[in-house]
Amino acid sequence: MTTTTTRLSKQARREQLLDTAVTIVRTQGADGLTLVTLAEAAGVSRPIVYDHFGTRPGLLLALHRRLDERHRGAIAQALRDAPPVADQVARVLSAAHFACATDMPELASVSAALKGNPEMEAVQYEMLDDYTDLMTAALRPHSGLAPAALRLRCVGVLGAAEAIAAELNRDRTTTEAAITALSGLIVGGLNSPAAP
Repeated sequence: MTTTTTRLSKQARREQLLDTAVTIVRTQGADGLTLVTLAEAAGVSRPIVYDHFGTRPGLLLALHRRLDERHRGAIAQALRDAPPVADQVARVLSAAHFACATDMPELASVSAALKGNPEMEAVQYEMLDDYTDLMTAALRPHSGLAPAALRLRCVGVLGAAEAIAAELNRDRTTTEAAITALSGLIVGGLNSPAAP
């Protein structure tokens, strides 16, 4: 195959390559994404792709980070647009969590392809911390809990969200029911229980 390379800045080329990688994963799954298939689909030479990502795991990690950043950006925007009321903030957080699975199936595919990669475990912890911090900051104005206690509850809610997502993926509930359940857990965990 003949490749024609348009001169782009290094950052613009990286973005173009990641856009192409998303398309490959969307149409062929993560197994179809290699440095060679990316070079061919993007119409660039292999050394350009190797220069940006080095290895297939490097490419998958870069793609995973990019998809996660876009997801968190969409959540941040939705939170800015939400009425500053606890149940509305909880609903936005819940809807965004479950929308990730439907709007960005590539994220789950890339994550699955990275299972067993030692770097991925560190990346997943970093992303969980970032998401927990975003959630804690969004809920802080609506909670009487100390910041550390609220953050710990957010960690617990995120664990529950994964369990609910598993039910959703198994078609054992609807998206609306999942959003309602998670919103209820979020709102219910915003304050200390009243003493008996």
